[in-house]
Amino acid sequence: MAETHRTKMLILGSGPAGLSAAIYGARAGMEPIVVQGLQPGGQLTITTDVENYPGFRDVIQGPWLMEEMQLQAEKVGTRFIFDTIVDVDFSKRPFRMTGDGGDIYEGDTLVIATGAQAKWLGLPGEEELSGKGVSACATCDGFFYRGKKVAVIGGGNTAVEEALYMTNHSDDVTLIHRRDSLRAEKILQDRLFANPKISVLWNTNVERFVGGGDPVGLVGLDLVDTQTGEKSHMSVDGAFVAIGHAPATEIFKGHLDLIDGGYIEVEPGTPKTKIPGLFACGDVMDHVYRQAVTAAGTGCMAALDAERFLAEQEFELMAAE
Repeated sequence: MAETHRTKMLILGSGPAGLSAAIYGARAGMEPIVVQGLQPGGQLTITTDVENYPGFRDVIQGPWLMEEMQLQAEKVGTRFIFDTIVDVDFSKRPFRMTGDGGDIYEGDTLVIATGAQAKWLGLPGEEELSGKGVSACATCDGFFYRGKKVAVIGGGNTAVEEALYMTNHSDDVTLIHRRDSLRAEKILQDRLFANPKISVLWNTNVERFVGGGDPVGLVGLDLVDTQTGEKSHMSVDGAFVAIGHAPATEIFKGHLDLIDGGYIEVEPGTPKTKIPGLFACGDVMDHVYRQAVTAAGTGCMAALDAERFLAEQEFELMAAE
């Protein structure tokens, strides 16, 4: 039998943003419900070594960190439900959502923290070598390639920014692009071309990520020239796939304002959407930083704003009586 779940604060998504919102919301007595979605714990559950989350001197594991966050949220009063939302109604409060199994979720406030996922090439060796030389986040993993030869694959802002960032760790960075010109903003291109640590391989596609060694890790890339068809091989220690991210906002189209790339539009510097009482946090609205710690920060902001919103609503009701 389908059930109806009602709460002062409903949270969609259970990554760092959603769990931080849950912790703050629960401590404020809002008894939040977290609908965990298809990937409970978010992207960190498929990340092994985490070395840049504050508070941990030694390397920690992503799944462990998310488990600890969830246990902390549960301890202070958050309820978790494993479900996937298939329909939404933001036309009035309480906001109303329908789960895959027919359950109804109603929230006086709503925090959307459904996240985003890096786009992958889908090439042989990519999945097998993920975390073993293949990455989609230079900011997260670049430190592990200090002094090594690396490649960045892509031609937009993300790729150029990743290549520039990697020059902090490597003196041998190659940007691989399938066309003969970049799509990135001109100011980023100017910085890229002026950097002596970066070389660009034009009109080139990656065909395969090549593993080797013991333990197995990335040792090179099989390449093909898009104009001549000539094949080649490049030896690298690390490769960063930088072809963009896809926020999980498909279900919100037509219900929320989305900006380029499908990210939820918020008031600058806040998690507030144009709908009062509805907030977005983490990678679903952040197309710039995309870090666990910034996601957690915006989750905290969403919970604080949700609490203030309800307090203001309550005050207005009392004043009207």
